[in-house]
Amino acid sequence: KDAFPEATRSFRERIAKGEALGGVLPEAFALAREAASRVLGERPYDVQIMGSVALHSGKIVEMKTGEGKTLMCVAAAYLNSLTGKGVHIVTVNDYLAERDAGWMKPVYSYLGVSVGVIVAGLDNEARRKAYGCDITYGTNNEFGFDYLRDNMQIDVAEKTQRGFSYCIVDEIDSILIDEARTPLIISGAGEDDTQRYYEVDKYAELLDEAEKNPKTHDYPDEAQGETIVGDYKLDEKSRRVSFTDAGMLKIESILLKHKLIEGSLFDEGNFEFVHYFTQAVRAHTLYKNDVDYVVKDGEVQIVDEFTGRILEGRRYGDGLHQAIEAKEHIRIAERNRTLATITFQNFFRMYGKLSGMTGTAETESVEFDKIYGLEVSVIPTNMPVIRVDENDEVYLNEKDKWDAICAEIAAAHGKGQPLLVGTVSIEKSEHLSALLTKRGIRHEVLNAKNHAREALIIAEAGAKGAVTIATNMAGRGTDIKLGGNPEFRARTRAGTEAEPEQY
Repeated sequence: KDAFPEATRSFRERIAKGEALGGVLPEAFALAREAASRVLGERPYDVQIMGSVALHSGKIVEMKTGEGKTLMCVAAAYLNSLTGKGVHIVTVNDYLAERDAGWMKPVYSYLGVSVGVIVAGLDNEARRKAYGCDITYGTNNEFGFDYLRDNMQIDVAEKTQRGFSYCIVDEIDSILIDEARTPLIISGAGEDDTQRYYEVDKYAELLDEAEKNPKTHDYPDEAQGETIVGDYKLDEKSRRVSFTDAGMLKIESILLKHKLIEGSLFDEGNFEFVHYFTQAVRAHTLYKNDVDYVVKDGEVQIVDEFTGRILEGRRYGDGLHQAIEAKEHIRIAERNRTLATITFQNFFRMYGKLSGMTGTAETESVEFDKIYGLEVSVIPTNMPVIRVDENDEVYLNEKDKWDAICAEIAAAHGKGQPLLVGTVSIEKSEHLSALLTKRGIRHEVLNAKNHAREALIIAEAGAKGAVTIATNMAGRGTDIKLGGNPEFRARTRAGTEAEPEQY
């Protein structure tokens, strides 16, 4: 056992003397493979070693779900940690960061390499210690916010991060493509204009959407001399609102009638009401409760469109969040002023070497190459794929579709087959839940409203006869074991039996 840390020290000395990482790769990978075999009883397959080589080369590895990406990245992380500059392994949520770090830490420790985890709620000292480790696991949000906080420090000694040498991004398509333009923002208190949001919200529904051409379903083209009837136009794809000339005049008359302005809407100090009306109309027409956000404990909480999870502590910018709070008739929080911001796209470009892994990357290979200069490497499965991917079924109306889904679920459930049903929103998941309840089919619902039970629900999703409804990609990266998870079940039962009875 002592020979493993000794070998690690020997590798570090060779690299410090100028030997390239490639020269150490065969021995380091063999050592990591043997350590995993001894500690976890899992010897990485050849395809996993291939994946690790691709990661070390700064490529994106596409491996099918269940092929073992968590174990696959260990060899690449170990090899790159030998430089002493630190390796960051990025996951999509805190649960996965803690799970992966805890799961692989015994292997790294056996090799003589230290592991840290960055999750929400850590103080500066704990973060500095985690970043000081050879390998640091954490979420994209935590790494990004720590970078922003470090750049706001007055004293260099207060910084937590020590540089950006090598990074492995798990679910890289979700983080670098889907969320690439999502800005991370640190804000401070701004001006208090909460009353204006309440005032404007009362009158937002007096404005009418412009009429569309019934044949083309598009708005009339003013450049072609067509007349627009209505107050505003919506761009649902980019979620924007633009007012027509008639709409601007209507806003002005509403504000004058209710004595909210004096003079013209276009006078200095009055025109900002257009911004308040824009956000109010967006809140009422483009952002829906239980789809884009949930109202919980008197707060508007954003639902991540990619994972179906609640984005804790996140708020829509530019006054949109306040407009939604006014729409939902709850207390409006004061508007904040941006102090520091960065997008994921710009943040991850700072790394000297960037790599990643996912089950779906080839379809976005052009974007990865164009934006990040990253090549996608598709790794074959260890055994031939026997899963059958059926064709899509299309129905004339939604009722027929729901009936067919319920019939399919009932048939599979009757045979004892576990089922996982994906839905696009909380609203749809709750509708399906109600339909299954009517049919007497027991099931679990996993969405942003009960994400705290995520691990428990997902752990049992593979049990005989289990039916799990999941919003979008909630549960992404968690293990679903056929037959359920006996260890998880035993722990839960032991915990329940230890609790005092409630009367």
